[in-house]
This record gives sequence, C-alpha cells and structure tokens, in this order.
Amino acid sequence: MNRLVVAAPASGSGKTTVATGLMAALRRSGSRVAPFKVGPDYIDAGYHGIATGLPGRNLDTVMVGEQKVASLFVHGSRGTDIAVIEGVMGLFDGRVDTEGVGSTAHVAKLLAAPVLFVVDARGQSRSLAALLHGFRGYDPTVRIGGVVLNQVGSDRHEQVLRSACAEVGLEVMGVLPRDPAFSLPSRHLGLITAVEHGPEALAAVEAIAAAVAKHVDLDAVRRLAAVAPAMAVPAWNASAEVERVTGAPVVAVAGGAAFTFGYAEHVELLRAAGADVVTVDPLRDEELPEGTSGLVLPGGFPEQHADLLSQNAPLRAAIASLAGSGAPVHAECGGLLYLARTLDGLPMCGVLDADGSMSPRLTLGYRDAVAPVDSVLALAGQRITGHEFHRTVLTPSSSARPAWQWRGHDRRPVAEGFVAGGVHASYLHTHPAASPDSVVRFVRACATAEMPYEATR
Repeated sequence: MNRLVVAAPASGSGKTTVATGLMAALRRSGSRVAPFKVGPDYIDAGYHGIATGLPGRNLDTVMVGEQKVASLFVHGSRGTDIAVIEGVMGLFDGRVDTEGVGSTAHVAKLLAAPVLFVVDARGQSRSLAALLHGFRGYDPTVRIGGVVLNQVGSDRHEQVLRSACAEVGLEVMGVLPRDPAFSLPSRHLGLITAVEHGPEALAAVEAIAAAVAKHVDLDAVRRLAAVAPAMAVPAWNASAEVERVTGAPVVAVAGGAAFTFGYAEHVELLRAAGADVVTVDPLRDEELPEGTSGLVLPGGFPEQHADLLSQNAPLRAAIASLAGSGAPVHAECGGLLYLARTLDGLPMCGVLDADGSMSPRLTLGYRDAVAPVDSVLALAGQRITGHEFHRTVLTPSSSARPAWQWRGHDRRPVAEGFVAGGVHASYLHTHPAASPDSVVRFVRACATAEMPYEATR
C-alpha cells in the first residue's frame, strides 16, 4: 500500500486543507484514495469522505491501542491505490504527559509511512531551514520526505523558501499561495461538518482540489508514498472481532446533519454482531424504523439544530417510549443532549432528568474511564479510554448510576453520564474497535428486547 502522512509543525499550518485537497486531486487524477485522520477528530474525516468517496477513518493509538492501528489501516485501505493520512496538531504532539503517544509521528512510525510536511510560510524566510532541520533531526526514525509551502506571499518569497528547503536537502513538492478561497468554514468546535455545510462543503473541497492539482506536484507525492515498505499485517476484520447474535434485531442509528460523529467501524461491528442497522434522521423522520429494538445516538452538533429537533415531537415521543420500554439506547455527547429534558430551553426527548445548555468553556481531552455499574454496554469494572469534545454542559452531569468514572486533572474522582434501564448516555466518545465485546453486549440486549418499536402509520 502506497501511503504518506500529511503533518505540520503546529496546528493551523494548513494540514486539513492540504490533506483534503490532496485526496481530492489524486482521486480526480485517477487514483483510488483511502482517507485517514490521526486522532479522534470526526470533522476532518467528513471532508475526507467528500474528497475520496470513501468513509474517512481514524487512527487513534490512545483509544484503540497501538497494536490495532496497522490492521485498521490495512482494513480501510483495501481496494485503493494510495492512502493519505492527515496528522493531528504538530508532528510530535501527542497525549499530554506522554512521550508522544497518539501523535502523528507515533502513527507514522507504526505504519512506516513517509511524511509530507506542511509549513505555514507567513513570516518565514531562511529560518525555515532551521525549523526543518530541527524537526527532521528530532526523531530520525520519522522520515520527512517532502515539503508543501502554504500561504506563500509572492514569487520572491517562494524563491527564498525554496532555497531554505534546499539547504537541508528537502524537496518542495508544492507551493500554495495565500487565498481565502482555500479555507474551510469554522465554528465553535472547529470546522463545520461536511454534512451540515452541504453544497458549500462540496464547493470548498472542489476549490481546494483545484488549488492542489495546480500547485502541488502529484507525481512527486506519489513517488514519496511509494517508498513506504510492504506491510505484513492482516486486515482488521469486524466478523473476527465479535460473536454473532441470532435474531437480527433492528438497531436504529441516528444520522443526518445533527448526528455525524461516529466511527465507520461501529456500524461494521454492529452488523457483524448480527444487527440489522437502519439509519434514522431526527431532523426529518417522524418514526423510528419498524421493529426497532435498540437505538444508537452518536455525537454531533444537536445544539445547532435544537429548533428542528424540538419541532419533531413525534420522533422525540417515539424515542422516549422506546427508552421507557427498557430497550437498549447508547448515546454519546450530542446523543446525550438529545435525550435530555431540554437543550437551551427547548424540549428534547425527556429521557434523562437533566438539561443541556451552551457553555463558554471547551471541554476537550482523553479520559481513562471505568464503568461503575453494569449496563447494556459494559460490566462494572470495565476500563476504556474515551475522548471528550464539547462546548455544552448538562445539569446535573450524572445520576446515581453514572455511565463512567475517572480521575480529573486534580486527581479528584469524576462521575459522568447516566445508566437507567437500557439507557447508557455519556459525553464520552468511545471507539468500538477498542471494545468489540461492548458491541456484542449491546446487540444481545437488543435481541432480547421485549417491545420492539411499532410504527403508528
């Protein structure tokens, strides 16, 4: 598998622009491109999906463990010609208080993938040589094989920067001029999701693809990707990870513009475990799928769609009825807010005796959590590593039976989320590939649900 990692010295250098544009430009030039994102980020992966026509997948050594990253990569790369892996933050930035665990460099080494280094050239001149020399020498086992200069101001500026790259022996594979048309729109958690941005997202990806095709040497990029050695790693296989449950229970998974934060492997594992997975869009559908025995509510931006979600009273009532019957419901982050009594004062499903609201503070980071009680997802004592990413708060933040517990930065215990009947609701995003037994447990609970949903019309 030809492959390369798109990395940068720091966040804000243009990794997403270059990686997304590169994926799209390679596809338009005839390559089948496998898209990946280092870390837990869902939003970039959505744009990767537009660029390639394939699901954007995440490679997160913190959440799934480094032993699974290569096999997940091989799984997501099957049937393609080249894989483009967008990094996270700066090249060596990983989980805090570790030596780069979860960093772009960590994943690049696990995959033996060369690095295409994106540099924001604003304010840079010959000192760029020192920056590149430092990054290349910091860990020689990470191969930086080429540079893309971003935000270049003029022909003269380009000439100076090329000379700096030549001083340290790094090939310039692309030069992107300063142009606001290349940027993607932002919002309180980062980029607007591709699904929500709709036609404008398509137009943005097209503009970036055209810029990359014009200003980046795609043949040089392909040559760099081709230096990656063969991988003697078996592909991750959802069917081999889980025990199949009989009965083919119908599991509804929320989708559409309000619920876009899910990992592709989750649905693959649900199906491998025997579930009949059907998508429901809470912004449009007034009923759950006929025979629904369980519901998955992933994360997203429900706070941006609170009006429409609230107006869909029939579906809110159906979800409340399903949860009230004891059917399994797995909700994360945005799904947690949707199950609350209210969100910014607007009625939601009312399954949880709690209220959600926007907050001025961003909550962000990995959490090493333990399940304090048995639930449809986990047995008490099960440990997972998850990720929080939200700018909302829920009051109260947990019940007498919380979904997870962990120690905060001050070492004090934190109880978060709700376990009630068949409901498991939490702010914590988890990666099902890290705990496939939880998926089997959930599907088995769906298969034994006593009152599958019956559509009223």
